[in-house]
Amino acid sequence: MHCIARAVAFRRVAAVIGLALAVSASLSGGPAVGQTPAGYPARPLTVIVPFAKGGPTDVVARIVAAEMSKTLGQPVAIENVVGAGGTTATLRAARAEPDGYTLIVGHMGTHAAAVALYPNLGYRPDADFAPVALLSRMPVLVVARRKFPAADFGEFVSYVRGHTHLLNMAHAGVGSVSYASCTLLNHLLGIDPTGVPFNGTAPAMEALAAGQVDYMCDQIVNVVVPLRDGAVRAYVIASPQRDPALPTVPTAAETGLPAFEVEAWNALFAPKGTPDRIVAILNESVARALDQPEVRDPLIGLGVIVPPPDQRTPGALHARVQTELQKWGLVLKRSSH
Repeated sequence: MHCIARAVAFRRVAAVIGLALAVSASLSGGPAVGQTPAGYPARPLTVIVPFAKGGPTDVVARIVAAEMSKTLGQPVAIENVVGAGGTTATLRAARAEPDGYTLIVGHMGTHAAAVALYPNLGYRPDADFAPVALLSRMPVLVVARRKFPAADFGEFVSYVRGHTHLLNMAHAGVGSVSYASCTLLNHLLGIDPTGVPFNGTAPAMEALAAGQVDYMCDQIVNVVVPLRDGAVRAYVIASPQRDPALPTVPTAAETGLPAFEVEAWNALFAPKGTPDRIVAILNESVARALDQPEVRDPLIGLGVIVPPPDQRTPGALHARVQTELQKWGLVLKRSSH
């Protein structure tokens, strides 16, 4: 039964991705929204996702990109580039031509936490990219293998404190959201488990569902389906309020750990030097996409918070990156001691 539940869980996530792919593949080159005299976009765009296919960032990117293709009048292809907690792909995007045809979906890990974790990162999140738009906001949950010996978060805390050196914690690489989130959790609980890196949280979740690792901190998009199907169990959500997609999962504050508050986010970035008019066209395309039921409904169903218009502007995204850089620099510096 466990194997069947796991298979069903990941087939459902794959179905969401497949729908986005099918919509994108069916598009032809119609007129572009906000077309400029230069004719942008005149050819297909590539959006780099810095993790494996099927993870939270990939799912959000594919759903939004499929709708962007309609408004831009050009295919928007997703390219998964894995490695080093997403920083390999992010460095590549920073060095791409600033012509609006190579973009990247960055997040709290690649554009904030990684700076505190990689001394020689090779890029500056707040200076080497042109912010385009915030795509999503997502709570983070603490999830464990289905047979983890704890009925609630209180028992989870007691168990991990008593067995820390026997536990394996999955994550998507140093600098990823999953790594930074669990680094904060482990610091607050005073534990030091063995970290097991994967090329994204999709393969990490598969390993968790198979019972090959003990626990992880993951974004809600990756948790909803396997949790509902009984492939994993969730103990706490690191947000101020419970999420409507998982209303029975308590908040960290409710369980006595208010300092464990983490909100992941995904956003679209272009290389530094991308013309403002192109950034404006891309921003308008994202804004239109996020207002469509074909985008909003599946994202909300997976627990995603769709950002309101005032949070989607390039200026708002730039301010978010600066705030997150400061926050995670302090958190991870403190957690390393």
